[in-house]
Amino acid sequence: MSPRPILTLLLLLSVVASASMALAQDRGSVNPKPLPPLANPNDPKLGAKELFGRKVLPTAMPTRVVGFYAKGCIAGSDALPINGPTWQVMRLSRNRNWGHPDLVKLVERLAAKAHKDAGWPGILVGDMSQPRGGPMLTGHASHQVGLDADIWLTPMPNRQLSRNEREEMSAVMMVRSDRLDIEPSTWTPTHLNVIRAAAQEPTVQRIFVNAAIKKALCREAKGDRGWLHKVRPMYGHDYHFHVRIKCPPGSGECESQPEPTASEGCSPGDLAYWFKDAIIHPKPPKEPPKPRPPMTLAQLPPACKAVLNAPDARQ
Repeated sequence: MSPRPILTLLLLLSVVASASMALAQDRGSVNPKPLPPLANPNDPKLGAKELFGRKVLPTAMPTRVVGFYAKGCIAGSDALPINGPTWQVMRLSRNRNWGHPDLVKLVERLAAKAHKDAGWPGILVGDMSQPRGGPMLTGHASHQVGLDADIWLTPMPNRQLSRNEREEMSAVMMVRSDRLDIEPSTWTPTHLNVIRAAAQEPTVQRIFVNAAIKKALCREAKGDRGWLHKVRPMYGHDYHFHVRIKCPPGSGECESQPEPTASEGCSPGDLAYWFKDAIIHPKPPKEPPKPRPPMTLAQLPPACKAVLNAPDARQ
């Protein structure tokens, strides 16, 4: 195998590993405090997450996607408004409602489709990206280039949520306690409608869900099933689904992920791995794993240094 596919595989595995530890349901803060200044921001061993996590505004640059979903940054990102006719942004204290303009437009379309096709008042939007992308202080390994968004599997209430609710309420668990199937008291046919609408968008490359949710989609999808191949099982994602779009046209510095196979991914063999007892109930390691050193600025594509240091866009 050539070095390039190996690198891509390692990056994808890092996304998998982080997904099981995703902090999507962690509460935010109604009154977040600014992060303290860094004592030595030029330290070459400093994690890039410390640098990108302190940028509260996007760059005053044309839109530019640099690198891979789990190793990159974005210039000229747009913010998804925190309130829309059919969406509301959650965990405002994280400042992660940023993305490529194509992603922002996609989320707005999905919100309208959830209202029209599923009868939801709208959607609740979790993490997208930071203003300049890059590694995050908490949570995801991906979401670095403004092309990923988390959509809660809890319909938006038919009212505007308070700031307190946006920081503290949790999405509803969709997976049964034994981890083998969906929770029938919370999963409804409308959830399939919302995920299908996302998967049928031409620019969407992948959707990540818990394996139990993939199993339910395979069982319940009727008629055209051509969208199912985009929906991939992934650790975590019990409360939300993760939408990933392709590298936008003209984004020559964006590193695309291989297209998913054409198979529905619904055969017993496709799903068997995810329902092994060792996967559902992993045994704790005999020795705690040593924490990996954080990704540094030097390990990101070189253009990310210019993105990091560019002037702030006017708001």
